[in-house]
Amino acid sequence: MLENDEDLETLGEKLYDLIYPKYTEMTAKLTGMLLELPVSVVSQMLCDEALLNKALKRALTVLTSSDNSEPVSHTDDAASVSSDSLGEQLFDLIDLYNTGHTQKITGMLLEQKKEAVLQLLSDHSLLEEQVKIALKTLQEQGDEATDVSDSSDRDEVESIGETLFSIVYQLDPTHCADITGMLLEMDSGTLKQILSDRSMLEVAVQRAKSALEGALNPTHADMSE
Repeated sequence: MLENDEDLETLGEKLYDLIYPKYTEMTAKLTGMLLELPVSVVSQMLCDEALLNKALKRALTVLTSSDNSEPVSHTDDAASVSSDSLGEQLFDLIDLYNTGHTQKITGMLLEQKKEAVLQLLSDHSLLEEQVKIALKTLQEQGDEATDVSDSSDRDEVESIGETLFSIVYQLDPTHCADITGMLLEMDSGTLKQILSDRSMLEVAVQRAKSALEGALNPTHADMSE
């Protein structure tokens, strides 16, 4: 957030001057809401009118919903606040933080109860804290990106394995499982090439079969030496 009161006052004055001509009656409220955002975002708004207008529109949405939240919460109309509507409002606010992960963070925060989400919409400090936590979680998951790619590779190998098994079964139904397992130790590029060339596949199956028979009959292999 802002480092000192002087920074806060300076940014506040600049924001106020920009907001006043557009939303005279709500300038103070809107300025206060925008000042709760990270200083980098606020500074960017001062130079980017499109971003400022976008932020003001979202802040107005939040103000409207929070102004009505008290009476609505005591009526049956509370149930009418759909998850889609909450999700859109939350997405709009989170997008202001420029994390690059708006959609993922929104999804994570929407897993909470509706009451908790409504609180995030009206309490910007709490929202900022939750966004930081979610971002940290995503970054930690990003460190495990290799595991994710390994997972997708495994899915691909599994798919190739099923295709390979059905073909090997036709060539050698007795040892098809073992031979398929041996062939799957090759890299996916070679496997795809083998699958597209029947003669290469037959040669590979024959080699695997020979290696398998040698492993199953070590005494015979020793004698042949």
